[in-house]
Amino acid sequence: MFYYLLKYVLLGPLLRLVFRPRIEGLEHVPAEGAAIIAGNHLSFSDHFLMPAVLKRRITFLAKAEYFTGPGIKGRLTASFFRSAGQIPVDRSGKDAGQAAIREGLGVLSKDELLGIYPEGTRSHDGRLYKGKVGVAVMALRAGVPVVPCAMIGTFEAQPPGKVIPNLHPVVIRFGEPLDFSRYAGMENEKAILRAVTDEIMYAILSLSGQEYVDQYAAVVKAEEAAAAAKERKFPRLPLT
Repeated sequence: MFYYLLKYVLLGPLLRLVFRPRIEGLEHVPAEGAAIIAGNHLSFSDHFLMPAVLKRRITFLAKAEYFTGPGIKGRLTASFFRSAGQIPVDRSGKDAGQAAIREGLGVLSKDELLGIYPEGTRSHDGRLYKGKVGVAVMALRAGVPVVPCAMIGTFEAQPPGKVIPNLHPVVIRFGEPLDFSRYAGMENEKAILRAVTDEIMYAILSLSGQEYVDQYAAVVKAEEAAAAAKERKFPRLPLT
C-alpha cells in the first residue's frame, strides 16, 4: 500500500514536477508477466524516477548499505526503501552475486517486474560501463524478456554527491524487449552469459548515446581513488 501511496500521492507527483521527465517507448514494457528492466545508472534519483513513470510495480535490487545506516536517519532510510519495494543485497563477499540472483529470481517467479542496473553501481562520470553477467543468468534461468532502459539527463540533474537536484531535462527511454529464449538451458556457459550481457549493454548504449567503457565501473572507481590517494600522499613538486 505504501508503495502506491509514494508513487501516486507523495513522491511520484513531486518527481514529475521537479524533473519533468519525457517518457519514450513505454509500450515496450509488458503489461503483464515477468520481465527484467535493465537500465543504465547515473543518479540516486534513478531508483525513484523509473518506478514513478511505469504503470506496473517494479522491484529493484538495492545495495544493503541503504538498509543498515546508523541512528534514526538510517532506520528511516531503510524503512523508506523497503516501503518503496527495494530488496537489500549484500554486495560484499564471494557469494554476493548468488544472493542477488536468488532475490531477483524470487521476484520474477511471482510474474513481477524486476529492475536491475547491470553495471552494478552508479556511473561516477556519466559514461556507460561493462555489465555484470548476473542479469543474463536471471534472464536465462527465468526465461523472461529483458527490456533495455536509458536514463538520460539524470547525471546532470543529480550527479553523485548532490542532494538537491538541478533543474535539467530528463528522458526515460525504453527499448524493444530482448528475447534470449534461443539460449535456454545454457545459463552455466560463461561465453553465453557474456554474449547476452553485452547484447543488453549494447541495447542500453543505443538508447542512451553514452560513451562506453569496456571495464567494470567499480574497478575504474577503485583505480581512480587509489591514484588520487597516492597524489595526496606524494604530491608532484613543481619543476622550477
